[in-house]
Amino acid sequence: MREAPGPEESEAGCEAQCAGTCHAQRVLQTLNAYRRSGTLTDVVLRAGGRDFPCHRAALSAGSAYFRSLFAAGRPERGLGAVPVVPVAPVAPEGPAAAAALAAVLDYVYGAGVRLRTEDEAAAVLALAERLGVPSLREACVRFLEGRLRAANSLALRRVAAAFSLASLAERCGRVLRQAFAEVACHADFLELAPDEVAALLADPALGVAREEAVFEAAMRWVRHDAPARRGQLRRLLEHVRLPLLAPAYFLEKVEADELLQACGDCRPLLLEARACFILGREAGALRARPRRFMDRAEVIVVIGGCDRKGLLKLPFADAYHPESRRWTPLPSLPGYTRSEFAACALRNDIYVSGGHLNSRDVWMLSSHLHTWIKVASLHKGRWRHKMAVIQGQLFAVGGFDGLRRLRSVERYDPFSNTWAATAPLPEAVSSAAVAPCAGQLYVIGGAGPDGASTDKVQCFDPKEDQWSLRAPAPFSQRCLEAVSLEDTIYVVGGLMSKIFTYDPGTDVWGEAAALPGPVESCGLAVCDGKIHILGGRDDRGDSTDRVFTFDPSSGQVETQPSLQRCTSSHGCATIVQSLRR
Repeated sequence: MREAPGPEESEAGCEAQCAGTCHAQRVLQTLNAYRRSGTLTDVVLRAGGRDFPCHRAALSAGSAYFRSLFAAGRPERGLGAVPVVPVAPVAPEGPAAAAALAAVLDYVYGAGVRLRTEDEAAAVLALAERLGVPSLREACVRFLEGRLRAANSLALRRVAAAFSLASLAERCGRVLRQAFAEVACHADFLELAPDEVAALLADPALGVAREEAVFEAAMRWVRHDAPARRGQLRRLLEHVRLPLLAPAYFLEKVEADELLQACGDCRPLLLEARACFILGREAGALRARPRRFMDRAEVIVVIGGCDRKGLLKLPFADAYHPESRRWTPLPSLPGYTRSEFAACALRNDIYVSGGHLNSRDVWMLSSHLHTWIKVASLHKGRWRHKMAVIQGQLFAVGGFDGLRRLRSVERYDPFSNTWAATAPLPEAVSSAAVAPCAGQLYVIGGAGPDGASTDKVQCFDPKEDQWSLRAPAPFSQRCLEAVSLEDTIYVVGGLMSKIFTYDPGTDVWGEAAALPGPVESCGLAVCDGKIHILGGRDDRGDSTDRVFTFDPSSGQVETQPSLQRCTSSHGCATIVQSLRR
């Protein structure tokens, strides 16, 4: 076995290695000098009308392309000219092609590469790709990544796509999103294909503080060639979140725009935006959802409820932003001794009603004033009831008055601050699930007049002021919660371990997913296109702090960070809130 080298041997080895490296560098320098003077050259490369005498051996050592070419015996010995053409789409011609080949030859002969502009780097990259010089290819990519700016992000994204440069493509995408308003001002944006513009406008992570920037970008692209592009207006406007525009801007800049006035296909989108301005988030929910990096975002407000053992009534109100997982305290719920009250959002304010026997109080948490305001009282005191919003009006449904379940339903008009009776339920219920969907109100399950749980589904048509019965639920339960998302109702609770779905259009029930365990009296809210299940009681009767999300697009249930405290029988509603508080 050979002994480890001593200090003298190690030092000698290092000197020999350094000498070898220096010798190799001197050899390459000499070869490069020979190339420049035409000494001992045996092949000529041609690009951009310029000839480059070279050495076959040096080219073969530095380029996979030339190694394969010369090994096959082409061209014949002598100074036959070999044309060099880079791969499309970055294929420079004339002096630019000659400059790119000169840069590649300098690199192959050990002189390194000096890049000055993005165009030059892209041309050298194309030639390095063609000639099989991977280390030069990577040097060009590093240079382009270092020069990436909003002004050149679209051009460099094309380069990244042409040469399958995943890292550069990812960086370009990040800059495009973060600086979209600036990107849209450059000429490259105006030359994008319709599919590319639509994809950019549709990105939920577009880094704009206000949606006006997205609308203006879309219109700038169309006006660049209005005769040819006006047919794309509807397609592009579908990806602009018109309900997020300032109402005054919408009236002055959008509805008054001549191109949009002449586009009949765009009218439904304008009407949808108008409905959102009048009714709030109830209409056009998808386009009314803020983009991920706006100053405002959807948050879930968790209100009151009971502690772990159900003995204490909690006064807290907090807003939760799922994207940042940040909690923001809100003013405490007035008269917090209430429980099993009803809560919902109307025009971005939160309403709470009832909460103990014969309670007629109704409070509104103003998102603008950041305070609770008492509004008109219910006609009938109720407990264990629910509230929901249809067509800009608030409906208080059913409940319990201490003696009997209630059939009565009341409607609140926020403009006149008044409650009025509407057609009563076909069957009295308390602790039912209530959700609006497709302009109608659905009351699912609950405790019936005799106290037994029911499977009935009662449907209210506000236009006709009439109720009807629909297909019964596949369960008979109480302490249920329901929300609607994209014309489907989702039901959770009743100590069931499943998420059930109901399609009002087909009157058909289904199962969406299984939950990790049974839950009742939980919070349920739709935020950022997902259904959030917050807290509730487990099968032992204890309140929990568990949170789950269900994504209808993937069908997956995922565990989320816990609530701040164990809570059940609480209120949950989604509103849009400024993130700068």
